[in-house]
Amino acid sequence: MSIHTPTAPVQDQSKRIVAIDIVRGIALIAMASYHFTWDLEFFGYTDPGLTAFGWWKIYARCIASTFLFLVGVSLYLAHGRIIRWNGFWRRFAMVAGAAIAISVVTRIATPDGFIFFGILHEIALASLLGLAFLRLPALLTLLVAALVIAAPVYLRFEAFDHPWLWWVGLSAVNPRSNDYVPLFPWFGAVLAGVAVTKLASASGLLARLAELAPGRWANPLVFIGRHSLAFYLIHQPLLIGCVWLFSQIMPAQVETPQVNFLKTCQLSCEQSRDTEFCSSYCVCMLDTLEGEASLDRLYNNDQTAEWKAHLSDLAGMCTAKTDSKMMEEGVK
Repeated sequence: MSIHTPTAPVQDQSKRIVAIDIVRGIALIAMASYHFTWDLEFFGYTDPGLTAFGWWKIYARCIASTFLFLVGVSLYLAHGRIIRWNGFWRRFAMVAGAAIAISVVTRIATPDGFIFFGILHEIALASLLGLAFLRLPALLTLLVAALVIAAPVYLRFEAFDHPWLWWVGLSAVNPRSNDYVPLFPWFGAVLAGVAVTKLASASGLLARLAELAPGRWANPLVFIGRHSLAFYLIHQPLLIGCVWLFSQIMPAQVETPQVNFLKTCQLSCEQSRDTEFCSSYCVCMLDTLEGEASLDRLYNNDQTAEWKAHLSDLAGMCTAKTDSKMMEEGVK
């Protein structure tokens, strides 16, 4: 139900499945490592855009998927036989309250990328919606999960571009936020957790998992897994505070906006093209943006349709120009 929901198996509400606590603890450690890298990037110790592309992006999505899958697991284990409303509303209030607090704090600290619908917001809403699937057949729930995950790929509507609807995840624009985990596609991971746990319970796998007794090496992971909400709320302020203190002693080298643009553009471009093309393409984009004095507009994250269309035109122009240049050089 939440990242700290009790994981007692349906057939024995008094006994936790330690293996699930361990997996949750590992996911929390992985999340902390990602956030630490993000903090280093935020303070300028790594290249801009490092955590937004490539393997770091995949790493972040795997972590979020694991958390939300475990939300579905916990939801079924805690309420699969009967919904314990008092416990449900108590934990829902804790997660929802923490989510609201994070929105308020990040709105003050980082207004340009504040967290209006992050992982805790998603957990709270998904826990509530997930109750409707606890009695449905597991295969039907898996089918719905697949549809939810696929929806943003095929269904994007300008009607959802209003900021009050960004939480849905079907807008034509990609909102700027330091943690954006909308209903679509992430609710699909929660439903997958519900369905898989239901199948595991029916097959007897949960009973076998409940009998596992790992050694003392697992105690730290179990402790973290059982106090995951507290860990989530504490770790990032602690990490970012440590990096800030370090930056007061050994500040990172300050890069110009032009250098930052070229590094970020290169990282993004190399997801689909080779290094040589990207180097020339990014220089073309920078020269064009500086020539029309619109680089600041890019950094201000202008989301208007007119600006997005203009950027698309510039990208097309520089792509054609770079391709033509490389063809000429190849002929020579």
